[in-house]
Amino acid sequence: MRIGELSRRTGVSVRALRYYEQQGLLSAARTPGGHREYAESDVDKVALVQRLISAGVPSAKMAQIFPCVFGEQSKPTTEVVADLCAERERINGMIDDLLASRAILDDMITDARIAAGVG
Repeated sequence: MRIGELSRRTGVSVRALRYYEQQGLLSAARTPGGHREYAESDVDKVALVQRLISAGVPSAKMAQIFPCVFGEQSKPTTEVVADLCAERERINGMIDDLLASRAILDDMITDARIAAGVG
């Protein structure tokens, strides 16, 4: 599929897809006319990139780990494993913070309902 189709299917701008390609997160074959051609599997890859970006994983880190994840490199290095573990721990910390924030909001909502006389 061409870049416009990938953009429509993923909701990611053409500009962002080009950036992902520059960062080594996405690759495209080229037609004889020079147009980018993406594989069906790139739809899922772009979704993964989006999720990781939302979680705060830098594109440079993704570029290091993707070769291991997507089979371009047969065996991950110990550094890649350590980086993956560090990212997981950072995300776990974010989840803990969000859960604590939700608990505070739950308490505030309960207090506000009681004060407003709403059950």
